[in-house]
Amino acid sequence: MAWLLDVARVILGIYFIFSGLNHFMGYKAMAEYTKAKNVPLPGLAVIVTGLMLIFGGVTILLGMYVTWGLAVLAAFLVLAALLIHNFWTIQDPMVRMNEMSNHLKNWALAAALVLLMQVSNWSW
Repeated sequence: MAWLLDVARVILGIYFIFSGLNHFMGYKAMAEYTKAKNVPLPGLAVIVTGLMLIFGGVTILLGMYVTWGLAVLAAFLVLAALLIHNFWTIQDPMVRMNEMSNHLKNWALAAALVLLMQVSNWSW
């Protein structure tokens, strides 16, 4: 079943790489959204977080510096949950529900990455 771990590693790595690339492909919209969320230096924040996601995804995909990559990704996810997906500030019920879903997803992914840091030997 070692192949299954390889498949999971590839999927997880690509997920984060793709998310990071989306920061650059949709830079203008992402920067405007980040600005609307009152994040300081929104353009720079989009670039830095895009690089964080790509870095973390590449470490998982290649199996190198994985603990660092997981830590960077977990930090990104927690910050994004608190600063971007702050559903408690939203009045519109549909938008609030969407932000709450993303908020909870980020916490769950961050928790899973922390678990991976603790239980994996990264011998792939």
